[in-house]
Amino acid sequence: MSKRVDLKLILAIIAAGLLSFCGVIVETAMNITFPKLMRTFAINTATVQWMTTAYLLIVATIVPISAFLKRRFKTKTLFVTANLLFIAGLVVDAVATNFPLLVIGRIIQGCGTGIALPLMFNIIIDWAPANQKGTLMGIGTLITAIAPALGPTFGGIIVNSMDWHWIFIFLIPVLILSLILGIYAIRQAEPTTKARFDVLGWLMIVLLFVGFTIGFSKLSTVTTQPWSFVAWLIVGLVGLVGFIMRTQHTDQPLISLKIFQSSSYDGHLLAYFLVQICALGLAFILPNYIQLVNGQSALLAGLFVLPGAAIGAIFAPLGGQILDHFGAAKPVLTGSTILVIAMALFTILGMRLTGGLILGIYILLMVGIGLTMGNTMTSGLQQLELSQQADGNAVFNTMQQFAGAIGTSVVSAVITLVQVQASGTTAHRTALGSTMALGILFVLVLIELVVIARAMKARRHPTAQN
Repeated sequence: MSKRVDLKLILAIIAAGLLSFCGVIVETAMNITFPKLMRTFAINTATVQWMTTAYLLIVATIVPISAFLKRRFKTKTLFVTANLLFIAGLVVDAVATNFPLLVIGRIIQGCGTGIALPLMFNIIIDWAPANQKGTLMGIGTLITAIAPALGPTFGGIIVNSMDWHWIFIFLIPVLILSLILGIYAIRQAEPTTKARFDVLGWLMIVLLFVGFTIGFSKLSTVTTQPWSFVAWLIVGLVGLVGFIMRTQHTDQPLISLKIFQSSSYDGHLLAYFLVQICALGLAFILPNYIQLVNGQSALLAGLFVLPGAAIGAIFAPLGGQILDHFGAAKPVLTGSTILVIAMALFTILGMRLTGGLILGIYILLMVGIGLTMGNTMTSGLQQLELSQQADGNAVFNTMQQFAGAIGTSVVSAVITLVQVQASGTTAHRTALGSTMALGILFVLVLIELVVIARAMKARRHPTAQN
């Protein structure tokens, strides 16, 4: 198979990317609506975050089987299925009149995104020439990175001018465009095989992610109901141990554990996970801080984070070009250092963050994320043999979604605990809780810098086939 960048490859990346784009834009747009949904449905902060957690949980249980799906089904078939599922989920949410139905719609969308998310990167892995892989991975990251830039503003405009149901309605034409492009442009790189689906292994994955995600969502009640938190963590650990044991005793595992024999790949994966926790944790903290502490509208909450997210999106393909020309170390380590500086500023100024400070620091932080995210994934996959990269991609995308669920659960739990236990006005208690949550994220990005620096020293040079 001759690898070259042509129009069909670009359109295929855009088609798959638009589907991921819609998943992220709904998530970040709905974050803006959380205060309104809390009032409309009479629910608290910990409950409303299930809009995000349920979606990410479903995605995280489907993405791990993407390597199996890639081997078993045609790429175009997977894409069409994912797209139609997402459209169905949007329709459900567009007509939802209660919170449970709203969550059901998000779950259906999660099924679609779980199938689609790895497709974009698998298309790049299959078709991109080695000397342009970083740039194309950056373009793929750019498509999904634009969504956090537009999501809060999009959600704010809808909330301020019309009913929140229109957030879902307006995305349906985007999905239809994605469907048309994908049907035309997506090609099959390799013939499918009749691989056997490991049902028991997948059930262990479900236990793993359900246990850990629900467990962390119980952090807000850990002082009053500690056993609920512990019990769900035990469920997650049972799933993890069960999946490892099952994978070692089957000839067709859902994910080959051999990819974890590369210490450099493991380091890249952990670093990617920590950055994702930071990015999606901030997507929860900042819009709510701007509204509940600074007293600004949902629209302004979106506008304050728009420039930073847009700049971060622009830096994704730029960072990929730097990787293609100078290697991964320069953009990744530079971006990780910028992340540490930005999170330190957020933490130090946490009790007195104005709109202007949030705008400026978030721009700095998103430059770091733009340089780091796509390049960490590209460099990590280069540590694997070509035959292992579908498995490696599945794990990266799984950790991305799992990090989102964990990040949202942890920061919302910290803020909720402080809101309940601290004294003072709602604005003061929210600011205090947000500052504590920002401090946790700062520690995580500090760990990430150490981890990725060690992974860079241990990495192997990509082979020609990669």
